[in-house]
Parts: sequence; structure tokens; C-alpha cells
Amino acid sequence: MEVPVLERHDVALIRAENPGPFTLSGTNTWIVGRDPCWVVDPGPALDAHVAAIEAEVRARGGARGIVLTHDHADHAEVAPELARSLGVRVAATRAHGAVGIADGDELGPFSVIATPGHAPDHVALVADRMCFTGDAVLGEGSVFIAPDPGALSGYLAALERLHAMDLAALCPGHGPVVTDPAAKIGEYLAHRRERERRVVAALGAGKRRVDELLDEVWDDAPAVLRPAAAVTLAAHLDKLEEEGRLPGGVERPKWPW
Repeated sequence: MEVPVLERHDVALIRAENPGPFTLSGTNTWIVGRDPCWVVDPGPALDAHVAAIEAEVRARGGARGIVLTHDHADHAEVAPELARSLGVRVAATRAHGAVGIADGDELGPFSVIATPGHAPDHVALVADRMCFTGDAVLGEGSVFIAPDPGALSGYLAALERLHAMDLAALCPGHGPVVTDPAAKIGEYLAHRRERERRVVAALGAGKRRVDELLDEVWDDAPAVLRPAAAVTLAAHLDKLEEEGRLPGGVERPKWPW
């Protein structure tokens, strides 16, 4: 259950009221330790959410710092404002004005582990066998992989790395706490490899257009998530191209961001 494992490791969950197709039940902010504590992914600039974070921080004897898994707005928007309010610095891989962190760094109680894929700057944070996964692994459903050189291969390698660790729980950016980390990460690896198998099969059957590939491989994606599926398709095609396995004449999804 969520509460016992969080209590044992002195972690609090504060969920923002920003539910949606991509944020599920809302963005999870994690408050870790006490005297002082750390804030992981402070989330969107919603007054009630910020007030709840500040109240929990006060109850834990103040804050030592804020750390981001990545700089997407639903995880990081309020970070500068909250840092000023709490009198601390923000640590992140690329957020403007932040203290820089990178794979292998130690920051307070956290070990920093690069988990590219959903975003090039994405990291997971491990403290006391609790892994704060941001959008690398969610509490439910899967994540989209953003096209970037080596994004999908890097993501799979990062999942393998996490899978080999002795973790007590995953604290994701969205969705519930995961109390069987090995099983969940194994599911993610199997899911991504099955998508690749289906992409390769569709290409082998002569599918070349984006809509054809999405219809064939992401037939389970609701309409609202089809653009995200197209983004992930692009990452799969990039990986096949990197490996010399992409046939000619394949239409590529547009990636304007």
C-alpha cells in the first residue's frame, strides 16, 4: 500500500489538481525526509498545491532544496517561485538558473540516474531505496518517448539499470506508488519491446505512412493520445534507423517542438 511504504521511508505525496490525459490523476510532488526536507518536482503553479507543499515543508522543519526529474511545466513550473518562498535553490539538469546535476551525482539523500527518453534532460532520483521516477515510469499506463538521438535506446538502457537495482518502491510523476518496482519496470521493458516488434512487423508488411503504422501498432491508443503515440513512433523509427533496420520510403511523424 502507498501509505505504509511512504511512512517507512519518511516520504509525503502531494498531488496537484491538474488531472488530464497526460497527467492522469495529477502531478505528484514528493517531500523527502525532514530537518530539513527536499522537494521533488514541485509541479504546476496552482495556489492550493503550493500552499500544501509549503505547509508540509514547515511541518518537516524547513527545506534544504528543490530537485527536478525534468523541466516539463507540469513538474517544474512553480519551482522558481517556490524556491524564493522557501529560501532554497533548484537542482536540475538543464532548468535555467538551477544548480546543475548529472548522472552519477550525489545530491543530499539522492543518487542521480540519467533516464533519457521522455525528455533528454530526464533523471531519476534514488534515496533510501525509493526511486523518484518522474515520467520515466508512471504508476499506471506508459509514457511517450521524445525523438532525440539515441532516445529510445537510452531509455531502454536506463530501465535495465533501474531494473537491476534493489528498490523498495517507485514514486512516479503521475499515478500511484509502485510497490513492486521490478515487476513494473519489467512490464515497461516488455511493453516497449513489443511495440518495436509490432513496428518492425508493420514495416515488413509494407506499411510506410504514419497513419498506417499508428493504426497497426497503436490501435489501443485513444484518439486524445494519438499525437503522443506519433511522437513515440518517431523515436522507434529513429532507433531502427540507428541500427540500420529501417527500410526506405518510411514517412516520419512531424516533431515541431
